[in-house]
This record gives sequence, C-alpha cells and structure tokens, in this order.
Amino acid sequence: MRPVLVGLSLAMASHSVVAQSTADASARPAPPPLEAYGALPSLELVQLSPSGRRLAFIRVIGEQRRLVLVDLASQSQLGSVGAGNAKVRDLQWIGEDRVLITTSETESFRNLGIDETELAAGQIYDPATARITPVLANVRGVFPALLSGVTIVETADGHDLLVRAYAPDQAGRIDLYRVNPANGRARVAESMGREVDDFIFDPTSKKTVARSEYKSVTGEWDLYLRHGDDAFRRVWRTTALIDAPYLMGMGMNGDSVIVAADRPDLDRPDRESADFFDVNLETGAWRPVRFDFQPQSLLFHPRTGRLIGASRLENDRQIYAFADADASLLWAQAEATLADASPYFLNWSEDLKHAVLFTSGTGDAGTYYLLNLADNQLNQIGQAYEAISPEQVAPVRSITYAAADGLQIHGYLTTPPGVTDAAKLPLVVLAHGGPAARDTVGFDWWAQAIASRGYAVLQANFRGSTGYGEAFMEAGYGEWGRKMQTDLSDGVRWLASQGLIDPSRVCIVGASYGGYAALAGPTLDTGVYRCAVSVNGVSDLRRMVEVEARAGEHRNNETVRYWNRFMGAERLGDRSLDERSPSRLAAQADAPILLIHGRDDTVVPLEQSRLMAQALRRAAKPVEFIELQGEDHWLSRSDTRLRMLTETLRFLQAHNPAS
Repeated sequence: MRPVLVGLSLAMASHSVVAQSTADASARPAPPPLEAYGALPSLELVQLSPSGRRLAFIRVIGEQRRLVLVDLASQSQLGSVGAGNAKVRDLQWIGEDRVLITTSETESFRNLGIDETELAAGQIYDPATARITPVLANVRGVFPALLSGVTIVETADGHDLLVRAYAPDQAGRIDLYRVNPANGRARVAESMGREVDDFIFDPTSKKTVARSEYKSVTGEWDLYLRHGDDAFRRVWRTTALIDAPYLMGMGMNGDSVIVAADRPDLDRPDRESADFFDVNLETGAWRPVRFDFQPQSLLFHPRTGRLIGASRLENDRQIYAFADADASLLWAQAEATLADASPYFLNWSEDLKHAVLFTSGTGDAGTYYLLNLADNQLNQIGQAYEAISPEQVAPVRSITYAAADGLQIHGYLTTPPGVTDAAKLPLVVLAHGGPAARDTVGFDWWAQAIASRGYAVLQANFRGSTGYGEAFMEAGYGEWGRKMQTDLSDGVRWLASQGLIDPSRVCIVGASYGGYAALAGPTLDTGVYRCAVSVNGVSDLRRMVEVEARAGEHRNNETVRYWNRFMGAERLGDRSLDERSPSRLAAQADAPILLIHGRDDTVVPLEQSRLMAQALRRAAKPVEFIELQGEDHWLSRSDTRLRMLTETLRFLQAHNPAS
C-alpha cells in the first residue's frame, strides 16, 4: 500500500498498585507530548471530486489551516490556499474545478437582532486563478451568512449553488438564493417564509420538490410537495412539540422523498417501528423504508441525490446495506480490504468507483484511505494524528455492566498503552455530551490523552444516549442528576468489582452535558470521586432553560421543551430543577473542582461556569476556574484545546496521581 500523500488491606492494595505500575512501566511506550493530542487533526475534511480524479483536504499545522487540492493520477498539487485560523467546517467540490469552503465564526449583530451566535460563511476557491470569492458577495440587502446547507446544482454552463439567506429589508425573509460561483453574486431562486425549515432539491428535474414548515410555538410540522410548476400542496401535518420530523433526500426511483418521522399509525405488529419513510410525490402516500437491519442513517447518491443505502453501528462496527449494485460492490471491496479495521465511508465519486474511507481504534489514531475499485487499489491518504504512533495508541475494550435498577449499560474502557494486565488502575470517568449522543470504540483524542498519562478511562453510554433504541434514550428523560448520573458511578463500582480499577482513585471529567455530569458527581452523587473537571458545563438547570427561552423567537419553543423533557421539568421556571443544579448545591461538594469554559461558547453560556465558581467560593470549597479566550463550545482551536488538556492533566495529577 503506497501513500497517496506525504503528508486486600489498604497498605497491601497500595503496594500492589505500585508493583503493577512498575512492572508495566518497562513495557509502556513513552507517551507523546500533550501537543500531539491537543493539536487539531493534521488531516481532515478529505473530499473526492465528482469524477474521483481529484482530492481536496485541509492540512493543519499548529493553528494554521490550509486547503490543498491534488490530482490523483499525476500525484501533483493543483492548488493550495491558506485558511489561517478560520474554523473550517466543510468542503464541497463545485464540479471538478472549484471548491466551496464553509467556515464559521462567533459573531453578534445587535442591529439585526442577532445575539452572539455561530454563523457560517462560504468562500469559493478557484485553483486556476488562485482566487477566493465569498458567497453572497455584494448582494444588496442580503446578510452574507449561510442559513442552510449548500446544494451544488449542475447547469448548462457549469454549476450554481443553492443556499438560504436572510434579507432584513424583505420582512426578514429567509429565501432560497442561486449563487454564481464565478463571482459569488446571487439572486432569489425561490421565496420561502420564515417558517420553512427545510427543502429537498431534485437534481434530475432541477427543482425543489418538497419543503417543510415548523411552527415552534404550536409544534405544527407540515410537509409540502410540489404541485405543478410553481405551487406546493400540503400533504401531511403533525404536532411535534419536540423531535420534529425532517427531510432527508430523494427516494430510490426519483418519484418520492425520504422523511424521518414518528408514524405509530403505520406500525405493524410483526415489524419494528420504522424511523424513515418514503413519501410519493404524486399521491403523498407513505411507506416505511426497510433494509435488512434497522437503519440509523441513510445514504444518498452523490449525483442524483437518490436513496441508495443505509448504515448502523452494530457490535462496534459500522455496517452498510445498499440497494444500488455499484455501491454494494464498493462496500464489499472496502470491507474485504480493511476487514480488521471497521472502515467508515466518508464520500465517493459519482460513478461509485472511488471512495474515501476512514478507520480508527486500537493501534490506529485515525487513517484516511482512497479505494479505487477500477484498479482494485487501496492507498493510504494520510493520518489524522501523525505524531501518535500505533504503539502509543491506548487499547480500547467494549464493556457492559448492569446499573442499579438492572438496565444494561454499554461503554468503553481505555487503558494505558503497554499495560497488558490491567489491575487497580486509577480511573477517570469521561462523560459524553448531548446527552442525546454516544461514545464509540474509535480513537478519542481526549480519552487517549488521559490514558497516555497512566489512567484508565471509562466512557459509559448512560441511559439517554443514542444508538441503543428509542426505549433506552427515553429511559433518560427526567434523569439529569439521577439515574443518568448513577449509571456512571455504577460503572465505577463494576470496574472495581472486576479488580480493574482502584475505587479510591477516581475522578470525573466531561464537557457540555458531560460537564454537568462532572459537577453533579461531587455535589449529587457524593463519595465516588476525588476530583472533577467540567468543560463548558451546565451548573444551573433552571437558569440554562431560561436563557434558551429568551434566545428563541418565542419563550415557548422547541429547545425549551427539549431541555425540560430531559431535565425533568414540568414547565418553564420549574424550581424542582434547583434540586439537581450543582451551583445551588455547592456546599455539598466533596471534591476539588476545575472549571474550564470558552468565552465564545454560544451553546452553554460562560455564566454557567461563573455561577459555579462563585457558589463554590462562597461555600469555601476548593475550585479553580479558567476562561479560554476566543474558544467556542466545541474546542475548535488548537491552542485552547491544548490548554484544556494541560490544565486537566495537571489537576488530575495533583488530586489523583496516576502513580
């Protein structure tokens, strides 16, 4: 394979821990510097051109990002342009000759009624002229932010872009604009009211064929299908106060659209409930989308936009099923070639003969591959974390344990590299965010950094996590600070019962919802942890929901209802939330706490960590507080990500030494 780019008593227990650590130390590889983990991935956003003959990707060195375009046949560079420290979120080929770069920035526009938020912008790079052209450039009366995903449209003269944008002078409409990639200028392609929340464009007919509308206050969601040349007709309405349906793409034959929705009226007693439905454009008839397994996500053809397959994570492997013969052949070759690596499809060419694959896990810090079905070749493109060698990647094992009420909890245990017989290890519980999210078996830079310093790391997919069915997620509703929290400490007790960790040497760390879990450990689920680190965490539930109410167009909005359901509140301002708010329980804290928060966080306000710090200081509890200048909710900058890691490991070593 050639690379494509260069690119028993307390005293006895204590003694045994030292002996184990010493024995393992000789076999343990020297860990990389924390910079190797804190740095942004050195290679990311790898994208094939439509023909499969060209490749675009972002190279990252330190804080500087660079877009690189490569001709695969000649192995030559077509072009390169610096993106500086811009937060690059996506790359899309515009035909074979240009690339759309989508970036985001934290901004406020008070005169437009836009408080601090993360706004997306587009720039078009043309390697032939080395020019960068901003999308929606110099379009009078249009705010130059991308308010939808960008659809690339093939035309007789090349390609155009379709994207929604905001025109303050047009009663605040968010219309669909057609953008000329040569100059970034745009014109209205289709008028859309503010309640339109999504649309589907059919590349074959070159028209939008479906749109949806959502009324946040009432929860009414309407599906409209094109009727004639200019009109749309409403074919279905449902009330979804939370978890509204959403549009996905074209159906397999091009005469329908795919909608993700909850339709219990279409359930059959002998079949599992479907999550995705095919809606006929002419009749409006619904039928479930079925594959050999229950899909978690669907896959669409890169040129026609039509449904061709499905995927799900099963037994820690991503599995695929395709209705398209070419796509099936491509997946069969990928699975056979990387049989031990559990590859993910990232993207593919329009003829489905070339694909970019990604693998990560034990011994693999993340590797990109190019599969060429025409030549039956698999070439390595590059690695996400080049400074971390395979032997330095900490092993990850899948575990399952029973929570106190008997619910089976699945998760992952990462142990330090070189530790072949894990016993009595110090532990860090690393709680994921969301909470409607999940951890997977792949390389996790945060867990790996902690494990490299001698800790075992538990990542538990507590109730409320996704990927384990609707009933498992619903089991988390109302369980903030309750069973969602004890699912974590039940994992600690199970690991201790197996002799894998020392229950007297455990800390808890997390970000976002995980940051809340980290704060709830010492304040609600006491007696388990020696320290806690919260990154961008929630500390006052009632206040957090109130902020979401003020931020919405209406106080009664879907976001508020979502948080109230998960947190267990009956209404906005429900004071029962105070009983599970760490900042209101600071006097109960039984372990030192480190708070880290990005000043540009637009998801969890900085105020949440400031409130916690103030409450802990008033209660004379040990606390440290670090604000990250210029950092957002997602730790998008390398320097602040590294500082977070450095401060977290310093704090862990001070309060829960690994040796």
